[in-house]
Amino acid sequence: MAIPKLMCVDDSPIMLAKLKQLAESVGYDVCGLAQSGSDAVKLYQQLEPDVVTMDITMVGQDGIETVRQIRVIDPDARIVMVTSHGQESMVLQALKAGAKGYVMKPVDPDSLSAHLARALK
Repeated sequence: MAIPKLMCVDDSPIMLAKLKQLAESVGYDVCGLAQSGSDAVKLYQQLEPDVVTMDITMVGQDGIETVRQIRVIDPDARIVMVTSHGQESMVLQALKAGAKGYVMKPVDPDSLSAHLARALK
C-alpha cells in the first residue's frame, strides 16, 4: 500500500514543523506545508494530497473558509482540523463545511494517527 500523502496547513512555522514531524513519525509522507488558507488552496491543487491537517484559526483566511474552498475544488477532500480547547463552535462550522474530523492541541502522535486514518476511510 502506498504511503498516504499529507499536506499540513498552519500559520505558525513552529506548529507546521511539529505536525510534519508527528505525521512522518506515524507513517505519512508530508508532501507540502502551507502557512495561509490561500496558499493551502493553491498547494492542494498542485499536490493533490490524500489528506490535509489544517489549523482552524489562521491569520487572514481562516480554516473554515479554506475547507469550503478546497471542497469546491475536490468534494471528496479529506481534511482534519487542528484546534485548541474552547473552539467547539468553530469545529462544528468546519465539520458542516466538510472537514472529516478534528484533533486537539497539543497534538500527540496516537491521536493524529487515529484521526488521519479515520479521515482516509
